Formats: sequence, C-alpha cells, structure tokens
Amino acid sequence: MFDSLTSKLQNVFKNLRGLGKISEDNISESLREVRMALLDADVNFKVVKDFLEKVKSKALGQEVIQSIHPGQQVIKVIHDELVDLLGSSNAELVFRGSPSCLMMVGLHGSGKTTSTGKLARWLLKQNKKPLLVGADVYRPAAMDQLEKLGEQLNVPVVIKKGETDVLVIARLALERAKALGSDVVLFDTAGRLQIDEPLVQELVRLRDLVKPDEILLVLDAATGQEAVNVAAHFDQALQITGSILTKLDGDARGGGALSLRAVTNKPIKFAGVGEKLDDFEPFHPERMASRILGMGDVVSLVERAAEAVNEEDARKLEEKMRKGHFSLEDFLDQLRQIKKLGSLESIVGMLPGGSEMLKGADLGRQEKEFARMEAMICAMTFQERRQPGVLNASRRKRIAKGSGVSVAELNNLLNRFNQMQQMMKKLSKFQKVVGRMGGIPPGLFR
Repeated sequence: MFDSLTSKLQNVFKNLRGLGKISEDNISESLREVRMALLDADVNFKVVKDFLEKVKSKALGQEVIQSIHPGQQVIKVIHDELVDLLGSSNAELVFRGSPSCLMMVGLHGSGKTTSTGKLARWLLKQNKKPLLVGADVYRPAAMDQLEKLGEQLNVPVVIKKGETDVLVIARLALERAKALGSDVVLFDTAGRLQIDEPLVQELVRLRDLVKPDEILLVLDAATGQEAVNVAAHFDQALQITGSILTKLDGDARGGGALSLRAVTNKPIKFAGVGEKLDDFEPFHPERMASRILGMGDVVSLVERAAEAVNEEDARKLEEKMRKGHFSLEDFLDQLRQIKKLGSLESIVGMLPGGSEMLKGADLGRQEKEFARMEAMICAMTFQERRQPGVLNASRRKRIAKGSGVSVAELNNLLNRFNQMQQMMKKLSKFQKVVGRMGGIPPGLFR
C-alpha cells in the first residue's frame, strides 16, 4: 500500500544523507519534499502541517551528535514523529465484561464481516472462546457470510433472519454466550454507504444495551481523505475505542491510515493484510513506521515464521538435511511453509531495503513457479517423491500431463532438486570430517 510514499521518502532521505550540517534552509527544503510526498499519499493536510512542524522544531532544536551524520539524525526525527503519529505503541484489546462484548462498526464495503471473522480467529489463538453475532438486520448476505466464517473457524454464530430489531438479536446472543461459556461476543453491525441518523441511533441503542468493552471502527485503508470524516462521525456518535484498518495489502496510497490516529486520538488496534483469515495482525506503530520509511520489519517477519513453522518439524528436517536424506516430499513441505508466511512481496517488503528490491521485481511470476512446482510434486506417487530415481520417461510424461506442465519443466525441477541434494551430501560429508577433527581449525577460512 505505501509503496509510492516509501519510494518518495527514500529519495528525500538520499538528499538528507548528503547534508553537511543542519540549518533552517536545508531542513525546510527537505521537509517541503516530505510534505509533497505525504499530500500525494492523501494524508489529511492538517495532519501533514502538524507533523512537519514537530519534525522541524525537533530537528533544529537537537544538538548534532558527533558520531551520527546530521542527515541521519533528521531521518531519526522523522521516524520518531511518524511513530508518534501512528500511535506510539501497540494498543491491546480491553476485556472487562463477562462475557466481554465488542462492536464492529463501519460503512458498507469496509470489511466489517470479514474482519469480525479474522478477529475471532485471532482470539482463538489467544485461548479465548468467541461468539459471532449477525447484528446486520438489513443485509441477509452479511449473516450468510458470518455463518460460513463461523463454520470455517468452528465458532458458534447467532443469527436470526427476518428479525428487524437488533436488540432482540443482541439479547438472544448474550443468553447464548452464557449458555456456551463464550467469553467474547463479537457484534457484526449494519453499515451504510454513508452515515445517516437511523444507522447512528440503532448503533447507540445496541451500545447502550450490550455495554461493549470495545467499539472498533473498521475502515478501508484506501478510503483516503474521506477516512477523516467517517472516523470523526463515528467517534462523535459512539465514542469508538479503536480502529481496524483493512486492505493494507492493496495498492491505494494509504493516507487514511496515517490520518486516522491523529483525527480520532484513538489507537489503531489491528490491520488486515490479506484475504485469508490468518492475514490479520496487531498494529504496531513503530514497525509500520519502519515499513513506510523502507527500513523493513524483521520483528514481524520472525513472528510470522515462528507461527508458521513447527519447531519439531524443523528439527526433523534439519536432521534429514544433515544426513543428506532430503526428499521431494520434504521439498513440498518447505514450499508450503513459505506460502504460510504470506506473499513473496509481503515477505521481501519486511526486509530492510525491501522496497528497493521490489522495484522491477516480478515476484508474481516466482509465486506462479512455486505453484507449478507444488502441482508437479503432488502429481507424483508417494514412492516417486521419496525415490526420484524411479522416474523414467513414461512416469515423467504422466506427471507432466497430470500437473499441466511440459516434460521440460518437470526435468528442470528434478535437475534443480538433484543439485540441491548433491550440495547437501557434500555439506554432510564436510560436517563429518570437521567432527572427526574436533571442530574447524583456527584460521582455516582466512
């Protein structure tokens, strides 16, 4: 989402790194470029004005540390202020009630129902027992969607089609939650194309009945300047406690995301970063600021990897690789582990300098190649995956036809796999030699 803004800010930083000293003139010139980059990204102009005033004041007011280049010091000030703009620290959900009630509010198309399912998935990982409630009495499709999400997650869902009074559904949901022992109740409320008085009054009545611990505004990150008005209206009517930004994996400019916290003074609590139920993560302002400035987000990447990779499976794989027993079955498992981490673009984007690597890179083509590799291996029998040496011409023709690729593509995969196996066998032999020698001799690799 922030690719365009990141690219422009990177150009500004290149100029800043060339500063010999900090002065009002060169700071003003650099911040003028930052201002244009932020406005082009559709950040609210008042937010931009306040942001740049703070940056300028701090940059000129700080003494230059001798060990740090002046330009780098200005970049740090911009980073710190961007973190402050996004909320300083991660804001956790509040659970006070028994059960705790959470209201999901927002406009049509913002992703409320999907985010409700994603939040339920996240709560399950926190050992909570969520209950989903279809509180949108105007759109039957929303209830159907919520019901399907509940089935996928194996989470109970309360819906009552044909009922027009949302309070009746809410009372039923609270009774059901106590009966089932659910500790968190998520209300997926009605939305509109625009905010109107009937919508607001209905949400107020629901709020007064269920007394939610959290009222979360679900906002499409691509909303832009209109995000400011939407957030202000919902906050004024309901006193929201936080927000969820959806579609952060999109290609919009992202100005709404940067304006939201400043306008409502309420924290961004979660971000939707994809279409799958697992593509949902707590919003960390410092990590997001680093991503926007092209500094990467290695911490989030490590957290994703820890969640996706089973420690015991990793240990067994390491043992196989050490012994040179790596099979196509193991290779398939590794391809699937990579897919669990997310798209290649999102993975590279989390690396320091990742935004520069992504320029001109055709990662979509690489992902398609991964999919073809997976199809080829899946078209093999269990024996063929374990013992690729049995793959004669007729077997290769059958596998290629079954996976929709050419025999040449299959041969290419097998050749690359053979090279990988040879390399692992060499590494295994080297480790054995080193083991007999009692370790690597000092100075061997100098």
